[in-house]
Amino acid sequence: MAKRRKFTSRFKTEVVLESLKERHTMAELAQRYKVHPQQIREWKKHFLKNSEEVFSKKVSNRNEEAEKEQLDSLLRTIGQLKVENDFLKKNLR
Repeated sequence: MAKRRKFTSRFKTEVVLESLKERHTMAELAQRYKVHPQQIREWKKHFLKNSEEVFSKKVSNRNEEAEKEQLDSLLRTIGQLKVENDFLKKNLR
């Protein structure tokens, strides 16, 4: 059974940018990058659909807020685990 391949965002971007240059056909790009032509079309469609977000400040602010919330959540979890760990250490002696 074949495993699914996972591609990095850098790889996808490289392939999409090459397809946007239109120097090569989709079949040539697919052969060079060993990806199905339909997959390149899907990446290109997704890239073009979401391209305006690159220059949007709202997206970067949302990302920063999401990262901050995630960090806060992780710090709370670490604090809780530390308290539990200290409690168990004291009671096991």
